[in-house]
Amino acid sequence: MGGVDKGLQLLDGRPLVAHVIERLAPQAAAVLISANRHLDAYAAFGHPVLPDPPGLEFAGPLAGMLAGMRALPDDAWLLTAPCDGPYLPADLARRLLAAARPHGLAFARAARKHPTHALLHARLCEPLAAHLRGGGRAVLRWMTSRPHGIADFDDEAAFANLNHPADLHD
Repeated sequence: MGGVDKGLQLLDGRPLVAHVIERLAPQAAAVLISANRHLDAYAAFGHPVLPDPPGLEFAGPLAGMLAGMRALPDDAWLLTAPCDGPYLPADLARRLLAAARPHGLAFARAARKHPTHALLHARLCEPLAAHLRGGGRAVLRWMTSRPHGIADFDDEAAFANLNHPADLHD
């Protein structure tokens, strides 16, 4: 998107992050927003905003997941979705939980794997932190290195990422 903050780009007159919040809020006890810039703009959506942990700023989605897990009680689950995916399934959390329960971790799969659409148990906080301290950044590589479940979905379009300005106008 040319360096602009994707979550704040407009789709149908509303920021992408607003679409994601609308889809996730009914599926979660609370919504947390992972962001490293424009923190005030994200805070205006009425949910806590979590920057990446110190030393891991802009280290990618795993750093945001770690920040989210650190904000949870030890027995909680973290549901994750990227800010540029506004068409999330209404049953994402339920299906991920069914796949994650035996492992503490699951991600979505439709025509392809979607590791940023995930459910992680807070007990994975330290293993994730160690992975990041060791320089690991690839989401799918970390997730598949651990026992994990996969929640299968039929609709690949539900996991569409809007990565280009033209995607916002189709």
